[in-house]
Amino acid sequence: MALGDDHMDKKTEDKIKSCSGNDGCAPDLNDGKAIVNKVRQVRVGDGLLATPHEVICECGQHFKMFHYEEKCPTCGMVYGVTPCSSHIKENIKPAGINY
Repeated sequence: MALGDDHMDKKTEDKIKSCSGNDGCAPDLNDGKAIVNKVRQVRVGDGLLATPHEVICECGQHFKMFHYEEKCPTCGMVYGVTPCSSHIKENIKPAGINY
């Protein structure tokens, strides 16, 4: 889903633009906590990914990631990806259990 796509609400689109305009994304795209903090800072954690990704949690559970912030249903590990890097599955990083 690209910016301006009819399926994205205006609030989410504005937040993504805000994320891209600040410092690009998170300070460190390899640091799960920094990613989740950035997603929370711009309030898009519950925004829908353009393409949901299959995640294999550190506990072994497979689940679909539909939002920029998602929690493993088995162990509670929180995963995050910034809007500007969400098209690449490998950018999804763990932040910590119940982070």
